[in-house]
Amino acid sequence: MQIKLRKWFTAFGRIGMIGGGLLLLVAIIAWLSGMFEDKVQPGWTGRGIPKHTDQPTDIVHEIEKPYIEEAIGTLKASSRTVVSSKLLATIAEIRVTAGDQVQQGQELIRLDSKEYEARLDQAKRALEATTANREQAEKAFQRARTLQQQNALSGSEFDLAQRDLQVATANELQAIKAIQEAEALLSYTVINAAKNGRIVDRAAEPGDIARPGEPILTLYDATSLRLEAPVMEHLAVKLNVGDRLGVYVDALDREFDATIDEIVPQADAPSRSFLVKASLPKSDELYEGMFGRLRISAGERRHLCLNTDALIQVGQLDFVDVVLPDGNIERRLVKIGQLGMPGRQEVLSGIEAGERVVLQAGAADAGGTDR
Repeated sequence: MQIKLRKWFTAFGRIGMIGGGLLLLVAIIAWLSGMFEDKVQPGWTGRGIPKHTDQPTDIVHEIEKPYIEEAIGTLKASSRTVVSSKLLATIAEIRVTAGDQVQQGQELIRLDSKEYEARLDQAKRALEATTANREQAEKAFQRARTLQQQNALSGSEFDLAQRDLQVATANELQAIKAIQEAEALLSYTVINAAKNGRIVDRAAEPGDIARPGEPILTLYDATSLRLEAPVMEHLAVKLNVGDRLGVYVDALDREFDATIDEIVPQADAPSRSFLVKASLPKSDELYEGMFGRLRISAGERRHLCLNTDALIQVGQLDFVDVVLPDGNIERRLVKIGQLGMPGRQEVLSGIEAGERVVLQAGAADAGGTDR
C-alpha cells in the first residue's frame, strides 16, 4: 500500500512540475506580448505633425504648352565617297590625312607608275613600227595601181597589195588605241578628289599594295550632313518633305534648324517607325556619326507646373511639403519631368493642381507667392 502511495505522489509531482512550467511559459509570453501594459486607444493622434506657420508657399498650377517628342538618330552624309584604285600597284604617296578638307580635282594618292610608263613607251614604239609598215604598204599599193593601169600587173597581185595596205592601216590604228589605253592606265596612277569633301578615314599607307575596288580613303561632303532618325508612325504620317524641325546635338549642347528632305515610304515592322532624314546646315562643329535628337511637335498637353524651390532632394528621390486644408504639412514623393521656364518644373505625379507647397529655406525672394 505504501509503495502505491509513493508512486502516486511521484506521478502527481511530475504532473505538477510540468503544469507549473507551462503556466510560467504562458506568463512569459503574455508579458512579452504586452498584456500587462496599458494600451493606446485606437484613433488618430496629431503628435509630431508639423504645422504651417509663416513659411512662404506657392500654388501648383496647371498649364498648357506645346508637347515635343524626340526621335533619336545619327548624323550621316548623303554624299559619301570611297576612294580606291583602278590598278594593282604599289602606293607611292598619300597626300592627305583624316580630317583634311579637299577640293574637287585635288591630288590625293600617287601610285608607282614605272610599269605603266614602260607600257606607254612600248606602245609608242609599236606605233612607230606599224606606221612605217603602213607607209611602205601605201607606196607598194600606189605602184601596183600604176602598173595595173598600164596593164602590167595582174589583178591578183593588185588585190594582194591592197590587202597589205588595209592590214598595215588596221595595225596602225590598233597601235594608236594601245597608246590611248596605256595613257589611260598611266593616268590612273594619280588619284584626284572627285568632289569637295572632308577625309574621314585612311585605310592604307605608302608601300601598301593598292587593289582595284579596295578602299584607300573615305570622304564625305560636309554640306550634305543630315540626321537619320526612326520616327514613330503616328508622328511620321504628319510630317512632309520640306517641313522645318529642330535637331538637338547633345555633344555641342546646341539646337540646329533642319529641313526634312526624305521620308522612306516603308515602315519598319518591329519598331513601327519610318526613317526620316533631315538635312542640316553646314557647320565646322558637326561631324558624321554624331548623336542627335529630332524634335517633333506633337500638339499641346496640360501638365502641372511646380516652383523648383519647393523641391526637396533626398538621394535620387524628390519630395515636396504640401500644406493641407487644416494647416498640417504633409511630405510627398513626387515624380518630376522636364524643366520648363526658369524656376519652374514639370510634375508628373504626387500632387494635384491648386495645392499649396512650402518653399524651402534659402529659396528666392518670396514675392508673388501665397502665405
